[in-house]
Amino acid sequence: MTHARASLARIGWPLAVTTLLIASLAAAVAPAAAQTRFVFANESNYDTMDPHAAFDVGRVAVRLNLYDGLYRWHDNPPVLNPWLAESHTISPDGLTYTFKLRRGAKFHDGAEISADDVVYSMERILALKKGAASLLATMVAPGATKAVDKYTVQFTLTKPSAIFMAVVPEIHVVNAALLKKHEKDGDWGGAWLTSNEAGSGSYTLSRFDPVIGFIAKRNPNHFLPWGPKYIDEIEFRHIKEDNTRVLGMIKGDYQGTGGYLPNDQVKRLREAPNVKMVEAESMRIMLFQINNQRAPLNDVNVRRAISYAFDYDGFNKEILGGSVERNPVPIPNNLWGVPKDVKGYTYDVDKAKQELARAKVKVDRPLTVGYLTGFSQTEQAATVMANGLRKIGIESKLMGELWPTMVDRMKKPETSPDLVVYWISTYYADPNNWIGEMFHSGQWGTFKASSFYKNVKVDELLDSALKTTDRKVREKAYQDAARIVLDEAAGVWIYNTKYFGPWAKTLEGIRFSPIGNGQELRWVYYAK
Repeated sequence: MTHARASLARIGWPLAVTTLLIASLAAAVAPAAAQTRFVFANESNYDTMDPHAAFDVGRVAVRLNLYDGLYRWHDNPPVLNPWLAESHTISPDGLTYTFKLRRGAKFHDGAEISADDVVYSMERILALKKGAASLLATMVAPGATKAVDKYTVQFTLTKPSAIFMAVVPEIHVVNAALLKKHEKDGDWGGAWLTSNEAGSGSYTLSRFDPVIGFIAKRNPNHFLPWGPKYIDEIEFRHIKEDNTRVLGMIKGDYQGTGGYLPNDQVKRLREAPNVKMVEAESMRIMLFQINNQRAPLNDVNVRRAISYAFDYDGFNKEILGGSVERNPVPIPNNLWGVPKDVKGYTYDVDKAKQELARAKVKVDRPLTVGYLTGFSQTEQAATVMANGLRKIGIESKLMGELWPTMVDRMKKPETSPDLVVYWISTYYADPNNWIGEMFHSGQWGTFKASSFYKNVKVDELLDSALKTTDRKVREKAYQDAARIVLDEAAGVWIYNTKYFGPWAKTLEGIRFSPIGNGQELRWVYYAK
């Protein structure tokens, strides 16, 4: 029995169905024979179908295609659109948000979506303490969400929050009655939902394997009418290696893959006659988080030395071929809140040595530099950092980990590497998604806040930015906070990503957004 077949057998698939699934998942899908089928090769795995457990952008396809929320982000720049909700109102004190639901929207099992399902979904998110709970729990307490009537749901916030509407799309609505049938030992149906779904989205799950990926079929009864052209069946397949995904695109085995590839692979895809590149401005920044709580990195001069030791131009222009934009602060260049007068750190060995000389402590041990295995750019960046550190007299040790393992490490200052390189993607289009979640001390315990940085003034500025909806006031607060964080070298900010999305040339209707990276497929179709 193959590894994949064994995996399917473990989750209870009959042998005949298992064999069929393996054949379906593994078969090459040529465009000429796949006018109603689409295969996406994804660098991240699909270890769960639970929309409240998987929060990373790498697995956003589960949430966007199988589930619906009250509102949804679309397009670039991102626009917030009503989805399961028709409208909303906000109380004068900014604490109560009331949403009116669409009537007649149904889950995949035919049950109508009601306010009770929204309440259950919110309580489930808060109880599981995974995914979007890291955001929502700071704004909504358990029991504070009420069904006013069948089609009206009300959220009462613990305090006014300027970003609540921005994160509402992460309240993916699950079928409460269905999950209650599968609850075990108070797990909110978590074990069952790992390999099943309870959504209402444009597509419904038909097959799943945690090793291979998932297949979903079009939901003809979705509340949003379908256009005249669409894709009947979609598959998201886990393919770890960049080269394998690119070769599969060129051969026609896959019709889409992630748009954040090394420059040499982008060049190969540009030259492929059956591939088109969708190019767009992104809000995905690459950075090193520095563990500010661990000596000797708790010395600001050591952190500044590290910031001067990284060869930004060598990495961005030479290794990545100029396919990215230098991003000197922890807010994307193309988003409001960036202090435009700030240039950031440059590669300067002499300045780095001067900062080390000013430090009150000596760097007397190798620094651990973490990177994500399976993502070539993170290993390349870690190597560039190690070379730079060596030039200023600091030894280092590279440490590669898979994303889930690294995330667990990054939640505690005791286990997080000295430095770790990764990306902060766009979960919602507000500066708080970056600087607020990365550098407010109240965020410790989340992977985004793995700098473990604490500055009372920065906390105050970030708090003030959440208390008002006045854009000018908020913008100044984020600009001031960014200047302080930069001066104290809390991290190393490298670039803002450009999205180069490879898609089959015959595909149309692709709607790229920095939130979701174009992986919502209900509008996509084959032109011929």
